[in-house]
Amino acid sequence: MTSISKREAERELVVSSFPIFVAAMKGKDFFTPFHLRYYKVLNAFAQGRIKRLIITIPPQHGKSEGSTRLLPAYLLGLNPDLKIAIASYADTLAKSFNRSIQRIIVEKKYSLMFPDTKLQGGDSDDGIYYTRNSNEFEVVGKVGGLKAVGRGGGITGLPVDVFIMDDLYKDAMEGNSPTIRDSTWEWYTSVVKTRLHNDSQELIVFTRWHEDDLIGRIESKETVINLTSMADIVIDRNSTDVWYKLNFEAIKETSATKLDPRGLDEPLWLERHNLVSLKAKRNLGRLQFDCMYQGSPMSKEGQLYGDNFQTYTIKPNIIKKGNYTDTADTGEDYLCSICYEVGEDKKIYVTDILYTQEPMEVTEPATSTMLIRNDTRIAHIESNNGGRGFARAVASITPLTKIEWFHQSTNKESRILTNSATVMTYVIMPSDWKLRWPQFYLHITGYKRIFRTNKSDDPADVLTGIVEREVVVTKKPINKKRIAAKVH
Repeated sequence: MTSISKREAERELVVSSFPIFVAAMKGKDFFTPFHLRYYKVLNAFAQGRIKRLIITIPPQHGKSEGSTRLLPAYLLGLNPDLKIAIASYADTLAKSFNRSIQRIIVEKKYSLMFPDTKLQGGDSDDGIYYTRNSNEFEVVGKVGGLKAVGRGGGITGLPVDVFIMDDLYKDAMEGNSPTIRDSTWEWYTSVVKTRLHNDSQELIVFTRWHEDDLIGRIESKETVINLTSMADIVIDRNSTDVWYKLNFEAIKETSATKLDPRGLDEPLWLERHNLVSLKAKRNLGRLQFDCMYQGSPMSKEGQLYGDNFQTYTIKPNIIKKGNYTDTADTGEDYLCSICYEVGEDKKIYVTDILYTQEPMEVTEPATSTMLIRNDTRIAHIESNNGGRGFARAVASITPLTKIEWFHQSTNKESRILTNSATVMTYVIMPSDWKLRWPQFYLHITGYKRIFRTNKSDDPADVLTGIVEREVVVTKKPINKKRIAAKVH
């Protein structure tokens, strides 16, 4: 066999298999059993057997390397006339994907496999200038190319043949924000969908933060088939509008399938993330771990905290005594005031709670009495609505307690969801808290991740405020617009 025919044979293998392309570009050491199965599913997408695909993979497991760097380069090698769009939560990240794809395409080994796919490197043979920058590039001599855009950005020009959406939410704060989730859905339906045609393909890959994210909304409105085997893929004119979904858990907790044959408790990528390190992450916060690493953004029965709070009978040495109060905004709201102590172990020990719908003429003296009873040194009182007047009244009764009132402007739902794991890690209740504060216990243990189903969000809001001040504040300010003053 001549060298030319050998090269052609190798090229035919690459054209027929995305995994072989990855091996040619990255080397065989890049492979694990999990990655090979992942690439086989992407290959079905590249070959047109899957039209719409959702893949959820834990962080730092090679998700974007396969789907958003190597796959677009491979697709343009197969068809240089293809028009691809890539979107991410920020324009800067989308541009970085663009640059990575360009670096792959200009490699010599890529050119040997796909000689018809070239980028502008000076004057082209036909004297035409082809776009090549961090936002987009065009394939020389062809009509195909790639555009990169941040979430919310516009996609102008010709229709899109393949739309890849990778990590549309930056972090937990964004994923837990109802405003951002709504705007993401609006952008998807009014911008992304308008650029697609009958034969367009969609690929969604990202870390999940909330059950009402883009994936969750698609699942609630369209047909989504969970992939367990390559045999699940049915090529039929009547099935082209369905979504196929593949979820790789960091720690195997569901039954084995052909696409994920691991046994229970087996890690996804042992060489990089072993079971000890994964369980350590899970112990820091089960809810957040289930979202990020298991692709399952739902706690048991939809509860955010459940009856999982740590309890104490004996406290360590105490270094600080504080209070956080959220006054009632309307007649149906609850005043929630919690006294706590911070121990040498940095944990937050709840000592007293006032949780009531009584009017301010009752709650002002009741809060003051609680502050005195607990020898509270500093109390933080939200100034929203009547909070400032409440703070002045309490200060007049408790001269030995420093009163700080402030305005909380950050989205409440996002704050509560984002800090839920921190609350469960640092807040410790007295062993008899169920008996001492039954209404508070009922509302906080039954608190749902779907906010509209909750009777009251005040307990969750106050616990969140406490950890923001005592734990998260050591990393960054909780509210730069906060107004703080001692009231006499």
